[in-house]
Order: sequence, then structure tokens, then C-alpha cells
Amino acid sequence: MRKQSGFSLLEVMVALAVVAIALVTLLSLGNRSINAQSEIQRLTQATMLAQRTLSEVETLYTLGREGELELNGAFEEPFQEYRWEIDFSETILPAVQQVDVRVLWGPAERMERIDIASFVFRAGGTLRP
Repeated sequence: MRKQSGFSLLEVMVALAVVAIALVTLLSLGNRSINAQSEIQRLTQATMLAQRTLSEVETLYTLGREGELELNGAFEEPFQEYRWEIDFSETILPAVQQVDVRVLWGPAERMERIDIASFVFRAGGTLRP
């Protein structure tokens, strides 16, 4: 009898199946990682836009020009997919108001958003209702 060396067809098929399963799993993990990265990027951009809007509100109050303030709108290029809303709330101090800035993005059925809050103070006058 001759000694046979090499792989049988069954061994080759099993090895190919294992490699195929491993490759599909790695591709799936890579795709999930890319999706997570893009979501993190959108959250970071929305947070920075909310902080910028809040800074503009605080600046207008500091300068006494709160009448120029708009309560909602959309951002300009390249952030046109984001929009913002501003809400004011009374506090126990008459000269202090809480300002909430909300940045929204995405389709209406998902409606992703981020909220940040701060306080604005204006000495010697009443604040915006």
C-alpha cells in the first residue's frame, strides 16, 4: 500500500468554511465600528454647535442685545443637517434665567438631539419672558 499525503476534499471544505465564517465576522465588526464612529462624529458636532449657540446667547445677554435673539433656526453650511432651538425658564432669582439649547438632527422618526443648559444674568433689568 502506498502512503497517501495531502488533504482530503472534506478537510479542505471544512477549512474554507471556517475561514469564511471568520472573514464574515471580521467584516461585520468593521462595519459596526464605522457606524459607531460616524455616530460619535455627529454627537461631537452637535455638542460643539450647541456650545457655540449658547455662547452667542450669553454674549447677546452680556451686551444687552437679547432682543436680537432668535429662538430657533438651522445652521449654515456645512452643518445644514442640524437645527437648533432655545428655551428660557424662570429661576428663583428674578434677574437670572435658565437657557436651554437643543440641537436636533436626523430624520423625524429618529429625531436625535443633544441638550445643554446654562444660566444668563442681567443686572438692572428684566430678562426676556
